[in-house]
Amino acid sequence: MKVLIMAGGYATRLWPITKDNPKALLPVGDRVILEYILERVGKLGLETYISTNRFFEAHFRRYAEKYGVGLIVEETLHEEEKLGTIGALKKAIDELGLDDYLVIAGDNLFSFSLREFLDSYDGKTLIAVYDVGDLELAKRYGVVVLEGDRVISFHEKPAEPTSTLVSTGVYVFPKAVMGRIDEYLSNGNRDSPGYFLQWLLERGDPIKAYRFSEYWYDIGSADSYLEALKTLLRESHVEEIQISPYAKIIPPVVIKRGAKILGRSMIGPYAYIGEGCIIENSDISDSIVFRNTIIRNSTIWRSIIDEKCEIRNLELRKSLVGGHAKIQRGE
Repeated sequence: MKVLIMAGGYATRLWPITKDNPKALLPVGDRVILEYILERVGKLGLETYISTNRFFEAHFRRYAEKYGVGLIVEETLHEEEKLGTIGALKKAIDELGLDDYLVIAGDNLFSFSLREFLDSYDGKTLIAVYDVGDLELAKRYGVVVLEGDRVISFHEKPAEPTSTLVSTGVYVFPKAVMGRIDEYLSNGNRDSPGYFLQWLLERGDPIKAYRFSEYWYDIGSADSYLEALKTLLRESHVEEIQISPYAKIIPPVVIKRGAKILGRSMIGPYAYIGEGCIIENSDISDSIVFRNTIIRNSTIWRSIIDEKCEIRNLELRKSLVGGHAKIQRGE
């Protein structure tokens, strides 16, 4: 069996913060999303590859070298050129050969053990499923109906879900199923794992489900990104910083090297402050601020602010600010 981590998308739903940075490398706590996945995968002792694109190749190479995994790079530079997940699986087969594959979406944060997941694999397609608990929310995902641990119905992004149980982007595809990808793509089918699973089920291929609870985040929106931060940031990580005696830090927070927390600032809880940021007389909570951003006399709540921004004299709530923006009220 081989492991394939899918990170070839351009994450347009999270633009502008993912315009120049891949979603799998967004920080959550003291690590990036990909590292949480690689740490779980590392316990399996399996041959592992990251599937990405030419545009983001350099970003992933240092993680591939650090964790001793391979890279499969599709020759795309733009969203409209990308292969899609099933197309990327075909490229992996072409390069690595047919095998059983553990396939993991690179923007997924999940609570279960991959070893336990693989222990339930018996040679049939296996998917990890999670109860989102809300029919409206389920419309965004592949909705699953089970009979025991057997999938009897799968519908990708249904208008009227019949269940709140959804597929989470962690799969095992047996060698025989991987061998059918050419057939699936050659018939003009949609390039998505959900539609591929639906296609398999319609043709009588058995699919088994592994149910888990606790947490699962598909980092596809600012809200899910911030919720993941709140779940996974359980203790503070404060590096070498300058901090005013009048400033207050409310854990848990991450404050990276070179940051300056000046004046009567209040940081936290659940705040990520990137390298080289200057925060002066400002309150920041439930938010992510990327490197080299300056925030003065402002209140930031449940917002994401990209790198090298300047924010002055503002109250920002539920905001997404792109890199190099300069926003202020008054002088």
